[in-house]
Parts: sequence; structure tokens; C-alpha cells
Amino acid sequence: MMSATQSQTLVSRLEALQCHFTWDLDLSRSLLLRCRDNLLNIGTNDGNPWLRHIYNLRGFIQYKLGSNKEAQESFNKATKAFSQIKNTDEGPWLVVNYGDLAWLHHHLGDQKESEAYLSKVDALNKKYPSPSQEELHPETYAEKAYALMTVSGDKTLVVDYFQRAIEMQPGIREWNTSHALALMHASEHSRTGLLEENILEKMRIAQEQDPENLYLAAHNLDQRAMRGESIQDEARELATKVLRSPVSSYSGLKPLLWVYRKYISDDEAIHLAEDALKNHPTERYLKRCVALCYKWKIIFSKESPKKSLLDRAILLLEEVIALYPHSSLLRKIEIAEVYALSRDDQAEADQIYQELLELGEKGVLEPADKQMLYYKYAHHLYFRKKDGNMSKQYQMKAAEIPHQSLFRKKSIKVLKRSRDREIIDFLANLQEP
Repeated sequence: MMSATQSQTLVSRLEALQCHFTWDLDLSRSLLLRCRDNLLNIGTNDGNPWLRHIYNLRGFIQYKLGSNKEAQESFNKATKAFSQIKNTDEGPWLVVNYGDLAWLHHHLGDQKESEAYLSKVDALNKKYPSPSQEELHPETYAEKAYALMTVSGDKTLVVDYFQRAIEMQPGIREWNTSHALALMHASEHSRTGLLEENILEKMRIAQEQDPENLYLAAHNLDQRAMRGESIQDEARELATKVLRSPVSSYSGLKPLLWVYRKYISDDEAIHLAEDALKNHPTERYLKRCVALCYKWKIIFSKESPKKSLLDRAILLLEEVIALYPHSSLLRKIEIAEVYALSRDDQAEADQIYQELLELGEKGVLEPADKQMLYYKYAHHLYFRKKDGNMSKQYQMKAAEIPHQSLFRKKSIKVLKRSRDREIIDFLANLQEP
């Protein structure tokens, strides 16, 4: 049994590690569940260069959700994946993995095994030191960036960490690609959606270096089309490649469907998604993509949707709720959005929103989910119900919740456009989380 001093020393050493347990990934339960779903959507095919990072992050999320056995299995899979991909059993890329295992065994009460992994981390850090005491090892920066890219809405740190990793160790293809994508996601798009030229150039270079990355290729097509290029033939060629690829949220299908919707047709986008699902009928991610295409067709139509189209969209969205129960709030909001666009189904939309708002008032929803609901309902009030005053009230309700999120930022952005004295005073007195 360890003495109090030994135990304190062990904890201090654990806290000094660079791993998921020390990266301030303090996520709510609902967000943990959604992140777990997202990682499952990415897939674990052998060609995925981020396979070991996926297993590490999945292990951490499983631990946070109370599944210790599954967490250890995922961490062990990460260890094995690192060895297979790097073709060696040793290297700085194992620092995070061993750190995670040291923390897990500590929480499981196995201090001897925790000490063993701490010793492995010390040995790796000694043999593969970072360039300076102020800097992490580039492999650690890259994995930290990947973790934040997957679970965080704020991509600023992601960009910074990938940039540091690349500067210290250039030439890693997946780092350059992910850095370009992080820049794209972090960029404040103009109203046209056009990226800044320097970011677009980084995306072009990344695609030249990583021509098999179909996700990046789809986003590049979107940007080129926005600049007036004719990309229809290339989009159809890319679709053929995507359909042949392993199913993954990074296969390029979803951004390609968006390109189809904007520059080819809604119907062809639906056909492409349906073909993908036909090839893999049990893949829930593809069912989500099909539902999304029907939703887009309804939302972006200038006419009230036909009942057959509306019924198909609602059915798909309800099936997706069953497949992704931890994301049901957003799916129910999407169903309300679809109903709201039908002249005959306004009451159904209102009823769904009222039921969800009651959950919010009862404290069932977590802060980030509440903010999303209030922002979406405010949008519904403004554009569908033509009630600007009540819409502002719900934007304020979203903004005043002391939790930093994407939807809080969106609500504050909307409120800043107002010249109403009440809103101006509200924003002046708004407390930051």
C-alpha cells in the first residue's frame, strides 16, 4: 500500500502528463455521448491515419461515461495501432497513449500499473525530448489538436497546435491536411461563404499533397464553384470515388452532397445519398445523410413542400432519432423546421417547440442544449411567426446562460445588430462565462 507522500507524488506526476486526462476536456454528458457517436461515424478502417488518435480519444470518452473496461480496450487498441502504423514498438507518439493508460490505472486503483506507465512516459521523454522546455513534442501537439478538433467548437487552438507541429516536423501529410481543414472551419466566412485567399491556397496545396483525401476535395470543389468555376463533371467523378470508399463521416459524402445541392440539383443529391445507403443499408451515418438531403430540399425550396416529400423527410428524421438517440434534440428541432415550412403543419411545428421548451424550463436540458434550442426557436419566431420582439427575448435567454458555446455566440451576434435600448443595456451588462 502506498504512503500518503507516495500517493501525492504519483498524482503530481500524473498531473504533469500531456494526455486527454489533463487537456481540460471537461465535457457535459450529452456532449460526451455525441462525441462518441461522431467518433463511431469516422470509422476505423486500416487506411485512416488518425486511427490511433481515434482510439485514444474514444478510450477517454468511454472512461468519462463510466465504461472502464471499454476504455482500457480502446487505449490498448491505440497502442497496437501506433505500432502497426509506425512499424515499431517505440516512439514519441506513444507519450499520450501511455499517459492515458497511467491515468486510467490510477483511477482503477492499480497504482503499480500506473507507475509502470509513468516510467514508460519518462523513458520516452528522455529518449525523444521536445525541441525546448517551453514546447511540446510535435507528435503531442498533433494529437492534442486532433482531440480538440473533434470535441471543441473553438478551432483557434486547433489551428495553433497543428501549426506548431508542422513547423517543428514538416512533411507529415495528415497534419498539413488537418491544419488546412481547421483553418477552413475556424475562418470567419463572409456572407458569400468565400474563404480568404491564403486559406484557400493552403487547401489547394494540401490537396496536391493528399490527393486521396476526398473530404478535402469536396470542400475545395465548393470553394471553386463559389468563385464561378464549373465543377459539375468533377463533382460527379468525385461521387464515384466516394461511393467506392469505406463509410466514414470523412469520406467526403456530406460536403459533396452540399455541392450537389447548390450546383447540380437537390434531386441528384438525394439520389447520390440513396445510392450510398443502398450500398451499405445498415450504416446509420448514411441514413443521416439521406435525411439531410430531404431536409435541404424542403428548406431551400421556394414553394410549400408536397405532402409526399414532407412525409418522407419526417420519416427519415424520426428514424435518425432512433439511430442517434443522444442527438434527438437537434433532430426534433429539424422536424419542427420542416413542419414550419408547410402551410398545413404550422401547429405541429409549434407543438414540438413547446414540448422542447418545457424540457428546458424543467432543467432537463444541459446549458449548451438550452442555448441551441433558444437560438433555433428565436429563428423560428422571427422568420416563420414574424414575431421580432419575442424572437429577441429568446436570443437574450440563450445569451444570458453562463456557458460558452457556438449558439451563445450566434445569439449575441444577432443581438448586436439591434439598436433597441433594452438590448444595448442587456449586452453591456452581460457576464462572460
